[in-house]
Amino acid sequence: MSPGSKKKIKAGMENKHYPAPLASHEDVVNDPSVFWDTLRRFHFVMGTKFMIPVIGGKELDLQVLYVETTNRGGYDKVVAEKKWREVGSVFCFSATTTSASFVLKKHYFSLLYHYEQVHFFKIQGPVSTPAVAFPLGSPSSNTELAIVEYSPEPIRDCPDPSTESSSSFSASGTIEGKFDCGYLVSVQLGSEVLHGVLYHPEQQDLSNSMPQYDGAIVPYTPNRRRRRRRSRRSGDPSYPKPNRSGYNFFFAEKHYKLKSLYPNREREFTKMIGQSWSSLNAEERMVYQNIGLKDKERYKRELKEYKEKLKLRQAMEVELSIKAQDVQD
Repeated sequence: MSPGSKKKIKAGMENKHYPAPLASHEDVVNDPSVFWDTLRRFHFVMGTKFMIPVIGGKELDLQVLYVETTNRGGYDKVVAEKKWREVGSVFCFSATTTSASFVLKKHYFSLLYHYEQVHFFKIQGPVSTPAVAFPLGSPSSNTELAIVEYSPEPIRDCPDPSTESSSSFSASGTIEGKFDCGYLVSVQLGSEVLHGVLYHPEQQDLSNSMPQYDGAIVPYTPNRRRRRRRSRRSGDPSYPKPNRSGYNFFFAEKHYKLKSLYPNREREFTKMIGQSWSSLNAEERMVYQNIGLKDKERYKRELKEYKEKLKLRQAMEVELSIKAQDVQD
């Protein structure tokens, strides 16, 4: 491990000690809610930043990453034996996701390494450093990027006397994702972190409408607009309410309970409820499926009544229109 790597690892960790385990390793592995709760609390106690990474447009399941890594002996052993590709095969990333091993290693080191030391190895006392450092600038990773160096040309049209002597500055950052024309990157300038897109200069002529940035970092704002589904009930309030499946009833019940227990974690509810549904046995699942079948029968009955009333109403309207026309004649 190089001296530079040691400095990066120790930055912000001086004089810090590991807290006591918040749960046993077995509970963390077997219960997703225990894992997420203890991981958030651990980062809060350690004073470190915690965010769920996104790979290939999906949130990375940190519990699966933790389980697969600790099953292989932990971070140091997986790095030493070069098993990150094996760990990554569990996630079934899409073909457009590149450098999965590098990204998994980076996220594990920043989010789970110290958590692993406490809950898997049961280490207490001063914060430890890995036997194999995370390679921030290894030659083998230069093509996929560990560090982005950006030195723009100074603007000569309006020179600033106070900055005339400094012709460039440098910033360091990391690649968060890759696509056909470049990379999604984050760059730190002082205390500010910027997110943007780094285009391949040689591929900028693929689209005439694409601005020429010459390799500079530009703001990136994903499109979060969602298409609204039109409901037939919006056109006719008397139209019967569509039936729900057994899973829909299970989801509503669990969502209500989870919202009261974890009001600030709604983004995780879908995953947690899906795992709970998968863990039900056939008899437990049949209870909700029977409720869904009854609701389906209710919908068919109400739809039949609705169609009969609709036909009757249309017939009455036709009859009234004929009578009105006869009166006019």
